[in-house]
Amino acid sequence: MRMKLNALKNLDAFPRAEEHLLQKTRSGAIVSIVGLVIIATLFMHELQYYLTTYTVHQMSVDLKRGETLPIHINVTFPSLPCDVLSVDAIDMSGKHEVDLDTNIWKLRMNKDGHIIGTEYLSDLVEKEHTNHKHDDDKDHQKAHELGLDQNAEKMVKDVRNALANGEGCRVYGVLDVQRVAGNFHISVHGLNILVAERIFEGSSHVNVSHVIHDLSFGPKYPGIHNPLDGTSRILQGASGTFKYYIKIVPTEYRYLSKDVLPTNQFSVTEYFVQIRESDKGWPAVYFLYDLSPITVTIKEERRSFLHFITRLCAVLGGTFALTGMLDRWMYRIMEAVTGSSSRSVLR
Repeated sequence: MRMKLNALKNLDAFPRAEEHLLQKTRSGAIVSIVGLVIIATLFMHELQYYLTTYTVHQMSVDLKRGETLPIHINVTFPSLPCDVLSVDAIDMSGKHEVDLDTNIWKLRMNKDGHIIGTEYLSDLVEKEHTNHKHDDDKDHQKAHELGLDQNAEKMVKDVRNALANGEGCRVYGVLDVQRVAGNFHISVHGLNILVAERIFEGSSHVNVSHVIHDLSFGPKYPGIHNPLDGTSRILQGASGTFKYYIKIVPTEYRYLSKDVLPTNQFSVTEYFVQIRESDKGWPAVYFLYDLSPITVTIKEERRSFLHFITRLCAVLGGTFALTGMLDRWMYRIMEAVTGSSSRSVLR
């Protein structure tokens, strides 16, 4: 039995020396302190690395049908009063049964950017036609035949005063549209052609300078980047039509808690067409969107606990071994220096 125990002792990988044989040095204390600091730093780094989530992207065919697409709008027009702005939307079908639920507000803003009034829009939807232009000959002729009534004259006067005072407008809210390709645009197209001519004295004088504070197609998830947020397009001495061609990618964000957030991300291409004096069209800001057939799924994941323990053992063990080697080297160097000094004194 005793022989078996002695054989077992031979397997000890951590033999211990007698206490009186151990020698403590200042260099060893310095190395120990440095090693502890390094170990504590690496431990905190590894712990943070373990607790931090990362995302995995997967792609699949989009199978959603019959759902709506929310469009969040927040755009400021610093050079156009709210009375002349309208929001029009249409999808690829162009049918009357395009049931768009609108929830849009217009905020009147003075030249300093402060809000001085609000207006809720309930009739913004353009249906049964694919183009809404001011160059329709019949409408133009009818407007001239009828002339301007008292309300129109008052509107012309009010808008001119607002323009003279540098009044602008912020349009914000949500459009709920069908999940098919389409467009929405913000413009002066809602005005009677004669009223628009009296106010601006030509389409080339309509300044559609704008700042896009937020344009998104669903709720935001961690790490999302909407490419049009913060976009500023200020025109100086020219006017024209802005067109933003948007490719929407359906997206699902899955949290660690297994909650799923359905939303959309998008890419965009910008195009600008300058209006000339001879052109009959009127400036506008168009957002033309199409949907990708691919859905992107983004999943939050966390590294396994065993992976954390493995990395921790490797890092801490390596640091402990390195500091031990450094201590031995410093001890031998100090011994060599001390020994050579003693010999030179004896001589």
